[in-house]
Amino acid sequence: MRRFRFSPALPKAPFTAADVVLLLGVASLAYAGVRLAFGAPPVIAGPEISTSPGALPWYAFLSLARMSVAYLLSLAFSLPYGALAASRPALRKVLLPLLDVLQSIPILSFLPVVLLGLASVLPERAASELAAIILIFTSQAWNLTFSFYQSMTTMPLELREASSIFRLGRWLRFVTLHLPFAALGLIWNSIMSWAGGWFFLMAAEIFTVGPRDFRLPGLGSYLQTAANEGNGRAIAYGLVTLVGIIVAMDQLVWRPLLAWADKFKIEMTESDEPPTSWALDALSGSRLARAFRTNVAAPCAERIERWITGPLDAPPRPEKGPTRASLAAKVGVAIVVLAIGYAAFRATDLLARVSGADWRRLVLGLLATAARVSVSLLLALAWTIPVGVAIGQSRRLALVLQPLVQVVASIPATAIFPIIVIALLRAPGGLDIAAVLLMLLGTQWYLLFNVIAGTSAIPVDLRYTSDLLQLKPLERFKTLVLPALFPYIITGAITASGGAWNASIVAEHVVVGGKRFATLGIGSIIAEATAQGNYPLLLAATLLLILCVSAVNRFVWRRLYRLAEERYRLD
Repeated sequence: MRRFRFSPALPKAPFTAADVVLLLGVASLAYAGVRLAFGAPPVIAGPEISTSPGALPWYAFLSLARMSVAYLLSLAFSLPYGALAASRPALRKVLLPLLDVLQSIPILSFLPVVLLGLASVLPERAASELAAIILIFTSQAWNLTFSFYQSMTTMPLELREASSIFRLGRWLRFVTLHLPFAALGLIWNSIMSWAGGWFFLMAAEIFTVGPRDFRLPGLGSYLQTAANEGNGRAIAYGLVTLVGIIVAMDQLVWRPLLAWADKFKIEMTESDEPPTSWALDALSGSRLARAFRTNVAAPCAERIERWITGPLDAPPRPEKGPTRASLAAKVGVAIVVLAIGYAAFRATDLLARVSGADWRRLVLGLLATAARVSVSLLLALAWTIPVGVAIGQSRRLALVLQPLVQVVASIPATAIFPIIVIALLRAPGGLDIAAVLLMLLGTQWYLLFNVIAGTSAIPVDLRYTSDLLQLKPLERFKTLVLPALFPYIITGAITASGGAWNASIVAEHVVVGGKRFATLGIGSIIAEATAQGNYPLLLAATLLLILCVSAVNRFVWRRLYRLAEERYRLD
């Protein structure tokens, strides 16, 4: 077993032309959104949100439906995206920088532009629903994509060689090798994705931009309305409903999936305490479930596989030269590049309106926010690694703490943040401390769930070997646990730091009791520009934040990913 140490010489990863094109593309999209926002209706009236307990079942169903649609879209995006980035070196040069940019877009600052842009071309309710799903999607997709990419790049070489020996096609290799190997990480990150979705639910379902009210009926808007009214009883009913949904999903969805996915672990010895699930046992013994698998699920899966792979006796397709379709594709790419160039040029007109004093404030704010993000990430690492290892190694502890962690992670920290601000305002640096706490509350769970996933994936035979060698706890942690966790820690740290940057928008600028409290930071500037409708400043701050996060991902996290791929795989 290798010791945990960093490689002294890693290749540099400078910015490439692809990075420049991607950043110009984001600037173009931002400019297009701002231009569409100018055409939104001047006044939009949202529906009334009832705080009656009788409305909760319907509101909970609506929120659950939005979360489910966003999660399915996240999976449909993450699996092919991560697979292409891991298996195609040429595409990886474009897909990974694009993923860095997508993750770094502060959606809470961009949401007003998205809402107003959609409202200018869609009916108000449809625009609100689509914007809510987009916001929840952005809180679910990136960690799933990074998790699947990490699993594919750290897959043991003997598994890849075996798939080549058996001459498995792309689809069979995907469903029989890639998905099973990534199953545990994907399930734990799915739990985190749902927790992140609940975290953003209040912002997604109740959002106002000046006289335009984009609220939607749902559990998030119910809780926010109850909090604004000071209705403690309604808040209690809403939180009980939220906790009930989380516990029900833990028992009926996540725990059965974790117990089922345990068979995909790479190990020579079976665990003494395999995960169990009463729901999975009930389904396994159900005649209806067996009939559904035999008569519905299996035939559908076979047809889908045949549709994707084609008939086994189909002759190979002859190679074709350039066609009209390829020529049309090249023309389409050229048109898109020209449109990006034009929009980027027009975006510079907005950026030119930002004064020199504002640019200096933006740079100082970026440095201040970077310091808070670093502190919150270090605090998260300090407690999530030992706690995650303890939960991942003990089935009994996981039975108690897993649903508790899901509940705590899913409670919207923005709902309790005003209380934290009031408690810390009189302390020296009170708002700075409060901002770090909110970043920590919103991002530490990405690390915790990935550490639990990594610990659960450690083969039992390696644990038994460390026991036979009579390794001391610290030595075992250094030689087995930490190297095995390293890829998962990097995945969690990337998504956690990205979440911390996004959380700065609500952490550095808060309104409590009608009073505005703000501290120096890029998030505070974005929130201020959003409230004032200062689109040039909003565009400048957003692009500066994207550039900073992309640079950190490229020069720090990407190198650590490469280290995990080269030295800390189970070979």
